[in-house]
Amino acid sequence: MLLADLTWTDLVDRPCTLLVPVGSTEQHGPHLPLGTDTAVASAVGTALQAGDPALVLAPALAYGAAGEHEGFPGTVSIGEEALRTVLVEYGRSACRWATRLVLLNGHGGNVAALTAAVTRLRGEGRDAAWLPCVARVPGVPLDAHAGRYETSLLAHLDPDRVRTDRAVAGDTRPLREVIDALQARGVAAVSPNGVLGDPAGASAGEGRELLTAIVAAARAAIAVWEPDPGTGRLRVPR
Repeated sequence: MLLADLTWTDLVDRPCTLLVPVGSTEQHGPHLPLGTDTAVASAVGTALQAGDPALVLAPALAYGAAGEHEGFPGTVSIGEEALRTVLVEYGRSACRWATRLVLLNGHGGNVAALTAAVTRLRGEGRDAAWLPCVARVPGVPLDAHAGRYETSLLAHLDPDRVRTDRAVAGDTRPLREVIDALQARGVAAVSPNGVLGDPAGASAGEGRELLTAIVAAARAAIAVWEPDPGTGRLRVPR
């Protein structure tokens, strides 16, 4: 059930939950493509839809709030305000026919816009929520950006797009130690190569395990359907 392949008559009197991958077009170091976040969110949506005919997968939104990465060529950010507006208007329109709306987020910089947009949509009586495309797996470091975590995911999803010969560590300090400088001056001021972490040890097998965990958590959260009252983020049952 891909939204782009359906006709309007396919959706008449058909309750459905619309999945919308929300990504970004931004630098991911010298070794990962600019579309990494969109690719991950889209893969999560594809896996969720394949397991549930009541889910409809929409085309991904490939631009987000990525101003912190604008020190690198290729990054295109529409900013938090514009993203929030897009998501609100998207939700208002889609919820005229979709029973529920789930925004699958692939980029951490989108969280503020997602929270504001979904909170507004829910306040207007629309059954919207959002989920991050991330899950913890024992033994795999949840580094901040373009490190082992994302490199493993891309190695599984599309290995030909991973430039392994260019994969080198960036700033490996915990995010909490660099977040102030990152927010004030951007990623380039913290890590000249754009990596926050170390891709060493990444593998397709590890990426497969990560994707399985992300999809399982998302599927469980959608089934329970308990959006946080303050953020609109779906609770993942333990």
